[in-house]
Amino acid sequence: MVDYKKAYNKYHKQPKYKKDRAARNKARRKALREGRVKKGGAFDVHHKDMNPSNNSSKNISIVHRKVNRGKLRKAPKRYATT
Repeated sequence: MVDYKKAYNKYHKQPKYKKDRAARNKARRKALREGRVKKGGAFDVHHKDMNPSNNSSKNISIVHRKVNRGKLRKAPKRYATT
């Protein structure tokens, strides 16, 4: 059984991770405004350099969620870019 309260206090509550989450959300909102992704769609906003606070247009790409959330996370060189 997972202790969600413990996980929140250890990880999600920390200032660094809050800032990272906010930066990811900001990139997603920008892509929604531009029409590059749709709410509930199958595409994610991918940060090429794996740094969520780097939201420059050269660092952002739109990839299918199967590509962005999987085994390839450990090998960033193999990411598909669009």
